[in-house]
Amino acid sequence: MAKKLLITLKKSTNGAKKNQIATVEALGLKKIGQTVEHQDNDAIRGMIYRVSHLVSFVEE
Repeated sequence: MAKKLLITLKKSTNGAKKNQIATVEALGLKKIGQTVEHQDNDAIRGMIYRVSHLVSFVEE
């Protein structure tokens, strides 16, 4: 069974770079406190790394 990641937006994207805002939107996050679930793979891990100062994640 594949691992899953719960990703939560912790900080606002106001003042963030355009590519960081696009990455947060690509993860499916719109509002602070919103949590989404994604499969654990290299692409998603890279996206989390790029915006690690804005999001937090938990492995399930």
